[in-house]
Amino acid sequence: MITDKNLSTPIALTIAGSDSGGGAGIQADLKAFSALGAYGCSVITALTAQNTQGVQGIFDVDPAFIRQQLDSIFSDIDVTAVKIGMLSQPKVIETVAERLEHYKVKRLVVDPVMVATSGDVLLQREAIQTLKEVLIPQASLITPNLPEAAVLLDQPKPESTQQMLDMIEPLLELGSKAVLLKGGHLAGSQVEGGKAVDFYHDGQSLHRLESVWTETNNTHGTGCTLSSAITALLAKGFSMTEAVQGGKEYIAAAIAKADDLNIGQGHGPVHHFYRNW
Repeated sequence: MITDKNLSTPIALTIAGSDSGGGAGIQADLKAFSALGAYGCSVITALTAQNTQGVQGIFDVDPAFIRQQLDSIFSDIDVTAVKIGMLSQPKVIETVAERLEHYKVKRLVVDPVMVATSGDVLLQREAIQTLKEVLIPQASLITPNLPEAAVLLDQPKPESTQQMLDMIEPLLELGSKAVLLKGGHLAGSQVEGGKAVDFYHDGQSLHRLESVWTETNNTHGTGCTLSSAITALLAKGFSMTEAVQGGKEYIAAAIAKADDLNIGQGHGPVHHFYRNW
């Protein structure tokens, strides 16, 4: 009996910028989707000239063409979960938010990408308020790291797990149904037991997620990869809590195996395909 393939094929869409070095952005998202068994589609919002040492240039895609990409995908393909990464301009954010609302996207992970691992700023200052007003309220989950959370809340960057905890409620008040606050910018030695600690609030209760801290210089694309891993698992039908826990396990292992790769001379990527290579 012939059946609709889309009923059995988990399909995840990434809306983000391209990383020419392959470690973050669209490239990392598609790798994570594939590694976790989801078919990946993409809408490219910006092109970056980028490598392991930094971002040398950014070329923004016209909002009208971003809209056209979105319409092309949603008019033909049954997307089951969406991840949003780099959206650098207010008009781009407004365009994406309007189209996602139009297509009634139900599983939306927003990774508020603002700063690259190298320290290069990727989000225009005037775009931050637009992100908070029109996109985050649509999100099923937001996944800020500590510098991003500080920018979203206009607060100093947390220096302890207690200060991270103090941010959870204000982040939820931005309108997302759930929040995953990533603690990777706290050194392992600063956290009891030398663990990498994140806090996840599902809208009802708080969860502390721990993994072994790995000392490595190869952390390029960790945020993109984690949010994409969560999206892939959502596309496969896992609950949000299951997807967050599974995503955390995946990124921890991808970081632990990052030094198996030899890519570039700066911050190398995590190992998306550690299970396969």
